[in-house]
Amino acid sequence: MNTDIENLFKDKVLGHPAGLFILFFTEMWERFSFYGMRILLVLFLTAPLLSDNPGWDWPREHALALIGTYASLLYLTPIIGGWIADKITGYRMAVVIGCIVMTLGHASMALETTASFYLGLALLVIGTGFFKPNITSIISEMYKGKESKKDGAYTIFYMGVNAGAFFGMMLCGYLAENYGWSWGFGLAGIFMFFGMLQFLLAGNLFGSIGAKPTKVHEVEIPQNINEERPELRSDKVDEAPTKLNPFTMFDYVLIVLSSIGGLLYLFNDPLEKIYNTSLVPFEIGGMSGTNIVVLAALAMFLILLVTRIARYLPVVRDRLIAVSVFGLFTVFFFAFFEQSLGSMTLFAQDYTDRTLSGNSAIIFKIVDTLLTTLPLVIISWVIYLLIKKTHHRIAASNVALILAFVGIWALVLFRLYNNFNQTELEIEATWFGILNSFFIITLAPLFSRWWESKYNPSAAMKYGIGLILLGLGFGILSYGASDIPSGAMTASVSMIFLILAYLLHTMGELCLSPLGLSYLSKLVPARMIGFMFGVWYLAIAVGQKAANTMGGMIDKISAEYSLGTFFLIFTMIPIGVGVISILLNPVLKKLMHGIR
Repeated sequence: MNTDIENLFKDKVLGHPAGLFILFFTEMWERFSFYGMRILLVLFLTAPLLSDNPGWDWPREHALALIGTYASLLYLTPIIGGWIADKITGYRMAVVIGCIVMTLGHASMALETTASFYLGLALLVIGTGFFKPNITSIISEMYKGKESKKDGAYTIFYMGVNAGAFFGMMLCGYLAENYGWSWGFGLAGIFMFFGMLQFLLAGNLFGSIGAKPTKVHEVEIPQNINEERPELRSDKVDEAPTKLNPFTMFDYVLIVLSSIGGLLYLFNDPLEKIYNTSLVPFEIGGMSGTNIVVLAALAMFLILLVTRIARYLPVVRDRLIAVSVFGLFTVFFFAFFEQSLGSMTLFAQDYTDRTLSGNSAIIFKIVDTLLTTLPLVIISWVIYLLIKKTHHRIAASNVALILAFVGIWALVLFRLYNNFNQTELEIEATWFGILNSFFIITLAPLFSRWWESKYNPSAAMKYGIGLILLGLGFGILSYGASDIPSGAMTASVSMIFLILAYLLHTMGELCLSPLGLSYLSKLVPARMIGFMFGVWYLAIAVGQKAANTMGGMIDKISAEYSLGTFFLIFTMIPIGVGVISILLNPVLKKLMHGIR
């Protein structure tokens, strides 16, 4: 038995090693800064130059083109970051490097110059690559030999993800919208720094865990930033006989060419739209170089996938086909779900009536107070328990943690005080972003009970239900926006439509969250797991780019038809794909050969 693991389990908090809560708070601050900054991006880029809080006054299409590329790269760099941690740095050092680089990225964005803004985005992409895959790998290593405790550990960790997203969007959004964008971007960087500090100063708690590169990388990457539903995973079962399937020179050529083509498209799309310059300045048959490159990259990638899968034995081949189909459904899901930080945030800002007065303002203030203070009270209690157990070993780390939480309490109370002093209250557009985290935390236990019951649906049914719920959420927005005339840039739709849309979208996400990487780990042979994890992340990256490309059409479609029509398109496609998933259920069950 590893003595470092045994030592970790000596100081327990809520039945888990204190080290888990160090990771919980590190992840919480990282998600705080990540979501706090990300929800500001589209508002900052599209804010008018001549206003109380001037932004860059970009057209929405340009802003979403850049955000789509940024969001895609966030899912590609972790593939490289995990490899570097395996071979060179170890998981813990990779997490520290990631935190430092991201802190510099946030600081750079707070300067608000063009060069510092792009530098900030680049640093955030690189930092996320180091941070994201490796913090979960530390948990995996911590619980070796204690697998029965692992599900509970990931559930606690998952709450850190959502608590960070919740407070990040609320507080960074509040400061940015009321006091200036650099306040929001700067706050994200300050808490990223505190996350790095408390993790770095707690290093001796972990011993050798995550310190040295190991030969095997146990990938434990959440499928979606908000997704950590480990209690719904099960171990690999029914291992099928497999044969060696080494990568050929042809495979490597396809990987390199499709990667170059994909990256060219990611960088060229915003360059072409924003600055009217192209890295591929040619046309063939009326089709732009950008579209030719991305279609060629996609074709080469599909050839690679098909030829590799075809070389496996029948059972493995069938399971890989099932994984690929689920991957396609994942692209569709994220292409629509990720509107939350693009077109839905714009809808909140420009088309939603966010002004409350009288009884409705009082009710909102009371609900908002409970929403913000209750989680903080619970987390503060956890900090007290952590300090009680570890004050003799990691005092400096605990001081960093206390300082960060004093800052959070001060900001929350400052915000609540200001809100209570206003008779007429205008809710920030960024506030609606917290609804996803809130609904996840409140609904996850119900969905968990459903998956553990005898009514647990199959994978294809869950995908179908998730996609249909997603479509219905957009259906509510479409109905709410149906009276907005063509080309209108502002309106005053009731906020209830947006709240209901977020509720349905979160329920859809919870249907998909037990899937994804969980099925990947069960269906894919061990030798191919690394490659398929890369493919899966690529699927989400494609979904992210597609989301913002489609979201960028908001002005074009609402001018030609209406905003209701724009959201109606987003209603019909997910529902249609969801129905296809349900219809494919018998076929996919057969392809999975007994794996549930």
